[in-house]
Amino acid sequence: MRGEAKKTEPVPLLDLKAQYRSLRDEVLPVIERVCEDQAFVLGSEVEAFENEVANYCGVEHAVGVSSGTDALLLSLMALDIGPGDEVLTSAFTFFATAGSVHRTGARVVLADIDPATFNVDPNRLEAGRSSRTRAVIPVHLFGRCAEMGAVLDVAERYNLAVIEDAAQAIGSELDKRRAGSFGDTGCFSFFPSKNLGAFGDGGMITAKDSALAHKIRIMRMHGETSKYHHELVGGCFRLDALQAAILRVKLRHLDAWSEARKRNAEEYHRLFAEAGLDGQEIQVPEIPSHRHIFNQYVIRVQRRDELMDHLRTQGVGCQIYYPIPIHLQACFRSLGYRQGDFPHSEKAAAEVLALPVFPEMTIEQRVRVVDCVREFYRS
Repeated sequence: MRGEAKKTEPVPLLDLKAQYRSLRDEVLPVIERVCEDQAFVLGSEVEAFENEVANYCGVEHAVGVSSGTDALLLSLMALDIGPGDEVLTSAFTFFATAGSVHRTGARVVLADIDPATFNVDPNRLEAGRSSRTRAVIPVHLFGRCAEMGAVLDVAERYNLAVIEDAAQAIGSELDKRRAGSFGDTGCFSFFPSKNLGAFGDGGMITAKDSALAHKIRIMRMHGETSKYHHELVGGCFRLDALQAAILRVKLRHLDAWSEARKRNAEEYHRLFAEAGLDGQEIQVPEIPSHRHIFNQYVIRVQRRDELMDHLRTQGVGCQIYYPIPIHLQACFRSLGYRQGDFPHSEKAAAEVLALPVFPEMTIEQRVRVVDCVREFYRS
């Protein structure tokens, strides 16, 4: 293969140290500023970051919270979803999507995915709906927007709230709208592995409705309206000022990083095609006409676990997102689902493998990844 990399060169799944080196001179002064101010809980840094994210996502309101999981949980709480209610979502997603529903006392109701996009198939949502259904949580998995037009049609038809799980999708677009601008709320994660990652945990809730945004703000502080006066029961869901200050620096670079991820994805497509692998032993992900930010570059492969072991032996980082669909998790046995209920989700769980796609990847690293995949299938 042209430009073949050294066989011994390791390629991490994600190289946060490389990102930090490029930002060090920008990040350290803002950390020092927050430390000098000794103002660590909410405050001006969080407010400024909220305004910047709201503008970035094209919404009226954004509320900084403690994590992407807490963004989902607080959205559900603010919409008064609880025992006796049902919430529709994808059978193939990170655990927090369904786990947050369960924590409210509501029942998780699952739908299968579109195998081409990994996102929930809107045509399958209605089959799970009942008179108790209160909301739907579409997941923009791996950085690609779900088919929100069809999801919103279902929600409008049955008067359902829409909570976007946009944890992996900040900046992704569909019909010239950004993730987090379609539903009643949009829930973002700033876990370090995300395109916009904090130095720890953090999250954000976007909202179009002023009253709902106000309620979320109150509930993130134990429902407190003034000191020690509580209008609602909420929780401790605050975003730290230190994380907000760091994320404000990173937000300025986000579009460039997401575009670099897309270029890496396009180069993978070319390299796999040149290697004669695409469509045979592996299937590369679609690159849609709308903006996909590639939080993960996920291929489908034959003999997935063997390939994963081979790549790791060769020093190439890779990961399975996600090996067990929601309906087969031990803690959700009480939902009554069985093996075979969601075949597309089960097939994805058996075949998916995420390869390195971080924005700082070099040409040599991309070639090294593809070479190692080719060696496995051609040996």
